[in-house]
Amino acid sequence: MRLRIKKATCFYFGKIFICITRRQGADGYIHASLDIQTVKIRKRNMTDKQLDTKLVNAGRSKKYTLGSVNSVIQRASSLVFDTVEAKKHATRNLANGELFYGRRGTLTHFSLQEAMCELEGGAGCALFPCGAAAVANTILAFVEQGDHILMTNTAYEPSQDFCSKILGKLGVTTSWFDPLIGADITQHIQPNTKVVFLESPGSITMEVHDIPSIVSAVRRVAPEAVIMIDNTWAAGVLFKALEFDIDISIQAGTKYLIGHSDAMVGTAVANARCWEQLRENAYLMGQMLDADTAYMTSRGLRTLGVRLRQHQESSLKIAAWLANHPQVARVNHPALPGSKGHAFWKRDFTGSSGLFSFVLNKKLTEAELSAYLDNFSLFSMAYSWGGYESLIIANQPEQIAAIRPAGGVDFTGTLVRVHIGLESVDDLIADLAAGFARIV
Repeated sequence: MRLRIKKATCFYFGKIFICITRRQGADGYIHASLDIQTVKIRKRNMTDKQLDTKLVNAGRSKKYTLGSVNSVIQRASSLVFDTVEAKKHATRNLANGELFYGRRGTLTHFSLQEAMCELEGGAGCALFPCGAAAVANTILAFVEQGDHILMTNTAYEPSQDFCSKILGKLGVTTSWFDPLIGADITQHIQPNTKVVFLESPGSITMEVHDIPSIVSAVRRVAPEAVIMIDNTWAAGVLFKALEFDIDISIQAGTKYLIGHSDAMVGTAVANARCWEQLRENAYLMGQMLDADTAYMTSRGLRTLGVRLRQHQESSLKIAAWLANHPQVARVNHPALPGSKGHAFWKRDFTGSSGLFSFVLNKKLTEAELSAYLDNFSLFSMAYSWGGYESLIIANQPEQIAAIRPAGGVDFTGTLVRVHIGLESVDDLIADLAAGFARIV
């Protein structure tokens, strides 16, 4: 890598830092001095460290920070080769974090990719402009005409639509399974099943899979199938997907990785078996993230641990309060006893985040729905989640049934999804209580 520093040209090759300084002497000639240093790259061993320590240090090698605390923001399309040999070297090593072309990444991207691999235990990480792009391109990397995808019935609606509306036109079929199916998933596996797609907890209704049973059953019947999971709710750190023999962990980093509702990013961390194919497909599909958003994602990692703890603490207090409210029929929070798949969450996850839902004991009329949603003082009505602010949306049971291709729903009241932010729990409960008073 070449840097311009005033009247100096500096080159950074692994552990070698070369600086050529030019100055004009009293004799009128330009004089050059050559300084060659071996830079000590401190590689922190984080294997025995706690999550917060890993989050602070992941991807912060000196080769990415260049003397600052954070990784540098390197915006580039063209990356300059000083010699033919340098170009050959970069070409040979373009898949190994070597600067080659902007679409392959810069130091800013490499830092984030390394951090995600350190945190999720992957062989490589592909970056995308949003979570939906991460899901679509990761699936696309492993299917072709005539193949079959097996997807959970509670997957995020755009993930379902990509399979049915886009891949369906390309001759790829999709079928759906109950999120609580466990080892019985084998009854849905076909000879041409190439991808098994999980999402745990499920979108909106929050069911948690028995992932060890599902993975074991798939490996027994279709060992070559690629198992991938939308791991956004757990932020990739509260559920270590690759440790459960899942091939690829996908996130909408828009949520908890960014953490401030001001940027969009998708990540896909793959094991060694799937990384090369995923990497090349993402490159050929033109998938890349801008350097500034990559930097913001890395910065978000540093506070992810403390934010998740607060989201968990606040959401559990509010979920428990809701569970005892007379106007609430059911609370869907994976960490709350009685929620679907709670035992699996307790066994497999190390914590919970701030997103959950609850079902009212009646279906609200349009007038009641407006009165309820239009007048919150702290909860904002918006899609997405994972930021510092509390959000709320509501769906009627028939709306949820319409996005459950393999079956309907088992409730009749209005479903409310909330993301519990970082505000005072007492203030949030007061806001929710006022909402219930509007629909008595």
